[in-house]
Amino acid sequence: IQFPAVEDCLDWLQAIASNISGLTKHNVKKINRNFPVNQQVRHYLHGWVDEKEQDSVQDRMYSPKFLALRVTTWDWTRAEKSFTVYEIMCKILKDNDLLDKRKHCFSVQTETGEDMFFSVELECELLIWEKAFQMATFLEVERIQCKTYACIMESHLMGLTIDFSMGFVCFDAASKAVLWRYKFSQLKGSSDDGKSKIKFLFQNQDSKSIEAKELEFSNLFAVLHCIHAFFAAKVACLDPMFVESQGTATTTGIPSLSSLSCNSQTPKLKYTT
Repeated sequence: IQFPAVEDCLDWLQAIASNISGLTKHNVKKINRNFPVNQQVRHYLHGWVDEKEQDSVQDRMYSPKFLALRVTTWDWTRAEKSFTVYEIMCKILKDNDLLDKRKHCFSVQTETGEDMFFSVELECELLIWEKAFQMATFLEVERIQCKTYACIMESHLMGLTIDFSMGFVCFDAASKAVLWRYKFSQLKGSSDDGKSKIKFLFQNQDSKSIEAKELEFSNLFAVLHCIHAFFAAKVACLDPMFVESQGTATTTGIPSLSSLSCNSQTPKLKYTT
């Protein structure tokens, strides 16, 4: 279908997307009536996206996928892949980061370091997905409060707990004795080798000196993303506007396309097929 103006085309695209979003939400509500509360499909956003196939260089190598952000442990049996939201990283791609001529794209780096690329038709959809990832991550961090990962320090098996209230706690895996603990505010820098090791630079509260701690993990990217998620959640708690919107989101959910309009003057996980 060809339109005389770009604005008309965008208006139609938004109208179609809004209807798809509304009908999908309606169908999910009907499905939930047949399941107990702990098995219902509870989500903060879902919708159709185009996923770029791995190692493809041509624009046509995209496949339509149904992508959903959910917060329950019960899963859809047909899902091709599923990821823990606080162990992945979502990034909106800027003009210099785009892989091809598609404009409205975002990437998801998984807990293994794999990058997955998705595109949507409208610019406003990017905003919706970005806000949904932020909100879902915040709510999951708020729900779990802490996460522990096995690690190696100086050839000894340890555990590192990332705690929303206390910060970083490292303990001996066998005796459970705490070796050291630092608040989030004491972390002054960090670096990783891209494979397994993270070097933390903490500031001693008394002497103000920098203390370096190097840990080795078997799941480096999951740990990095989890630390980022906890830091982002701590920062978000200081933003009164975000806290207010978080309270709204828990009762009404993330805005859908039908409740968020696009500017037609600007033509600028878990997923299934």
